[in-house]
Amino acid sequence: MVWTTRSLLTLGVALPLAACSDDGGRLDSASATQPTGNPTVNPSTTASTTDTPTSTGTSTDAGTVGDSDSTGTTDGVDSITTLPTSTTTTIGSTTDGPDTTSTGEGPCPEDQIECDGNTAKVCDGMGGFKSETPCAMACAEPLGCVVCVPGSTQCVGQVSQVCLPDGSGWEDQLECDPVQGLACDPGSGQCLGACADLGLSYIGCDYYPTALQQLDGFMGNPYAVGVANTTASPASITVTRGANTVVMDTVPANSVKIIQLPWVSELSTGTGPTVHVADGAYRLRSTQPVTVYQFNPLNADVTNDASLLLPVNTWTGNYLVASWPFWNGFGYGGFYAVTARYDNTTVTLKAPKGGTPTQAGGGVDGQGNGVVVLNEGDVLQVASASGGDETGAIVTADKPVQVFGGHECTQVPIGITACDHLEESMFPIEALAKEYIVVPPSQAGGNAEKAVIVRIIASEANTTLTFDPDQPVAKVLANAGDFVEIPTTVAKFVVSADKKILVAEYMVGQDAGYGTSDPAMVLAVPTAQFRSNYLMYAQPGWSANFVDILAPTGASVQVDGAAVGNFTAIGATGFSLAHVPLNNGTGGSHSVTADQKVGISVYGVLNYGSYWYPGGLDLDVIPQ
Repeated sequence: MVWTTRSLLTLGVALPLAACSDDGGRLDSASATQPTGNPTVNPSTTASTTDTPTSTGTSTDAGTVGDSDSTGTTDGVDSITTLPTSTTTTIGSTTDGPDTTSTGEGPCPEDQIECDGNTAKVCDGMGGFKSETPCAMACAEPLGCVVCVPGSTQCVGQVSQVCLPDGSGWEDQLECDPVQGLACDPGSGQCLGACADLGLSYIGCDYYPTALQQLDGFMGNPYAVGVANTTASPASITVTRGANTVVMDTVPANSVKIIQLPWVSELSTGTGPTVHVADGAYRLRSTQPVTVYQFNPLNADVTNDASLLLPVNTWTGNYLVASWPFWNGFGYGGFYAVTARYDNTTVTLKAPKGGTPTQAGGGVDGQGNGVVVLNEGDVLQVASASGGDETGAIVTADKPVQVFGGHECTQVPIGITACDHLEESMFPIEALAKEYIVVPPSQAGGNAEKAVIVRIIASEANTTLTFDPDQPVAKVLANAGDFVEIPTTVAKFVVSADKKILVAEYMVGQDAGYGTSDPAMVLAVPTAQFRSNYLMYAQPGWSANFVDILAPTGASVQVDGAAVGNFTAIGATGFSLAHVPLNNGTGGSHSVTADQKVGISVYGVLNYGSYWYPGGLDLDVIPQ
């Protein structure tokens, strides 16, 4: 895919133009090339001008992926898309002098430019024209002669280009990647296919699974991704690493398939240092919109966790990191990892509190600060050192990136056995909210709740927090990246802030006295980004798997087709919570459907082991 300057300017991120390579893979940062020959332009003449297309198409969640959560149209700052939609620009009729454009208010003003076909005419203010200039390529009002009509589109090979707002030339809009089943239509100048016009949910066609740091002795347990296809058509899956094809597979309609991938030893083994691994991530592409989760490792064991992956079209260049402190007991550290989609991506790392002990390497210093250039598929994994905690690090990039946070293996809280792996894919700052509902998970027997520790991280300076019911922590965060930590609790509460915040929950270790299972990590999802339909995977080897459902009180919810009836109201929030055990006899595939939008998290527990991940979210809804 090719990203444009305009698409991320709606997020306040100014990015240069990237041109597409001819291999459908790496994209170099360069100006778009002027097409040769006679490419199709839609249209070539106009009498009215348009800006670069904004996202005015309806989300494909409802029609393409079988989800009823379409929120209609999006535009301007209400969208975090990095790719414009494939809506064809509508161009007005041509005009012929002032008599065809008259509004009854007299002749056109002096020096105003009007177009008569491909001729630019300059009004004299008296009903005539000062001059007429035949245009070599196109005429656009009020610009006059231009290279192309602003907002029009064309195909150059399999790249859809859009004309710049000033008509001075073309910029790459989208790579019509044949591996994703896309092709550029010469008639419209737009990409066509099931993976065109994707909405901004967690459902997509282009992902970068990244094998993160794990205990060396567990590499016999496979690293894997779960691919969920909610469409009515089979999805052809292609997984590559660099120039090499690793896996080709098919996920049948309305099903989930597990795809095992080789561990990436440069990222997964050892206990540091910070490393920059070229082509360290896999790239997973699909011909149908799918959901992807990664499991590190896959099979139930004592050091697992899982991550919801976000598709490339939802990535931005702004992230906060949630991690966990370095554990001196065995020398295991927290980490975060950055994956690049495009060549020559400049990533700037700002450590929490100006600096935290970090294992230097890969262009990052011993205090966790640095500026690093990554190419497509590269991974920078930043490892904490003794006394360090990467929580609150701020990652910015001049092109879209993916960020994970986690820990190789840690105790929660430190000093309570046993250690377990933590990881989660971070949500972009643009998608964060000012209010969340925080609830604990269930214990293995389902008769009591498992305690958590909660971290609330500020995205901006001078952030004020409010809790209902109140929680015994500081209420003002002075700087971006500062956080408060709510100690071991089973409380259910609402946290509100006057600026956007990131909320992370950490399941406590088994010896903390809250039943079977060890640490795992999950990010809270804002209620505005809930959905009415999910398809997810829970590995059936766990002693117990659960889906937790946050639903508006009175909502009708089904799990695997069975009605959920054990909801408990959460104070006066208007929401209720249900801990729903999952049937391990289904092979791991599960669904949640509801008549209103609900939020879910999925987790599994066993003796001294666990995993936990958010079931999904709609990023096209930007909480205010």
